[in-house]
Amino acid sequence: MGSETSAVAGEKHTFLFVSYDGTTTDLAWTVAKEGHNVRLYLEAEQCAEVGKGFVERVDDWQSHVEWADVVVFDHIGSGLIAQELRERGKLVVGGTPYTDRLEHERSFGQDELKRHKVRILPYWEFHSFQDGIEFVQTNPGRYVLKPSGDAQNLKQLLFVGSEEDGSDVIRVLKAYEKTWSDDINVFQLQKRVKGVEVAVTGFFNGKKFLDQVYVNFEHKKLFPGELGVSTGEMGTSAFWSPRSPIFESLLRPFEVTLAEQGYVGPIDINSMVNGNGMYPLEFTCRFGYPAIQLQQEGLLEPMGNFLYKLASGEDFAVRAKRGYQVCALVVVPPFPFHDPKTFASFSEDAIVVFRNASREGVHIGDLKEENGEWLITGEEGTALIISGSGSTMSDAQKQMYGRIGNILISNMYYRTDIGDRWVTDSDKLRAWGYL
Repeated sequence: MGSETSAVAGEKHTFLFVSYDGTTTDLAWTVAKEGHNVRLYLEAEQCAEVGKGFVERVDDWQSHVEWADVVVFDHIGSGLIAQELRERGKLVVGGTPYTDRLEHERSFGQDELKRHKVRILPYWEFHSFQDGIEFVQTNPGRYVLKPSGDAQNLKQLLFVGSEEDGSDVIRVLKAYEKTWSDDINVFQLQKRVKGVEVAVTGFFNGKKFLDQVYVNFEHKKLFPGELGVSTGEMGTSAFWSPRSPIFESLLRPFEVTLAEQGYVGPIDINSMVNGNGMYPLEFTCRFGYPAIQLQQEGLLEPMGNFLYKLASGEDFAVRAKRGYQVCALVVVPPFPFHDPKTFASFSEDAIVVFRNASREGVHIGDLKEENGEWLITGEEGTALIISGSGSTMSDAQKQMYGRIGNILISNMYYRTDIGDRWVTDSDKLRAWGYL
C-alpha cells in the first residue's frame, strides 16, 4: 500500500475508526451507509454503547489493523501510533507527534507559528496561579486565560477578560487556584484583541494541502447571543472556498513542515482578525466536532472515497457545494456539564422521534439503535447534530431549523441563532479584505 494507490469510484474498502469519545462515530456511520465495511473502537468508558446498532463496534482495535484498508484516528495523543502504522505501509488518516504537540501544548503551537513567520499575539505561560495573578497586577490589561494540556478540553475553564485593568482575570485566577489547582498544571495568558473570530481548515494528504479550504465560524456559548458557559461548540456556520487569504497567511506556511512529518488529515486554526491583521489562536490537528459533521454536509464526494484518496496521498480536486452550510447541536441534560445522575434521571435511553421519515442532514451523536429506535446513551447529552445548506446563509439556516423541527426528544434544547451574525461578520471581513 502507499501513495501510489488510487481510489476507483464505486470500489468498496474496509475502514477502522479509532476514537476516544466518538468524534467520528457519525462519519463511520456515513461510510458504512455508502457500502464500505466499517469497524469502530471507542476508548472512553462512558461510550460503551455509543454507535451500537449503527456500526460494528470492536473492543480491541489493534487486532483489526491488518483487516483495515484505512485506519482513521480522531484524537490527539494518537500521533505516534498513526506515524508507526504509516511507516509499516498502512493507509492512515491521523496525526503525528508533531501535530499532537501543536494542539496539546499551546506555547509550542504559538512558537511554531512564530518560527513559520506568522505573526502572533503576545502570550505568557505560567505554572503557578500566584505568578499569573502577580503578572496581571504588574501589567494591567485585557487577557484571555487558556488552560493547557488535558485541562484545555474543559472548555468552561477558558475565560475571556473584558476589564481594562485585568481585574476580572485576577478574580478568575484566584477562584481557579481554590477549585482547579489539581487539574490545571500550566496555563497561558494571551493578550486579547477585538475583531471577528474565524477559523480555516485544510485537508493534507501527506504531501500537500488539497485545493479547497473550509472557512468556519464557531458558536461556542450555550445560549443565543453568545451568553452562558463555553461548551466547546453549539453550532457552526461555514463555506468551502478554493481561495482564502486567511488560509494562505496562517496554514500555507506549514505545508513543507507537514509534508516532512507525513501528516494526513484535516488541520484547522482559528484566529481573531480585524483591520490591523490576523492573529492565530490555536490549532486543531484532527477531526473537529461538529466540524466533520458540517463538512459532510458541504462535500459532494462520498466520504469513504474521500478518506481513501486522502490516506493514499492522492492529489485530487475536492468537490464541494457552493453557498453556505450551517449546523446546530441538539442536546439534552446535563450538557455541557458532566453529571451522570442528572443524565440518568432525564436523558438516558430517551427516544429520538421523527415527525416524518426524512433523515437528511441528521448526524448522530451519543446514540445507539435498538429494535429500530434511536436511544440516547453515553453521559454527556449530545444527541444529534443537524445540518443544512443553501445558496445564502439564510437559506442554509431555514433548511437546518426545518430539519430540527422534524425531531422530538424529551428535554431537548439547541441554539436558535446559529449563523445570525454572518451578515455583520461578512461585512467586516470583506471590508478588511479577507473574503
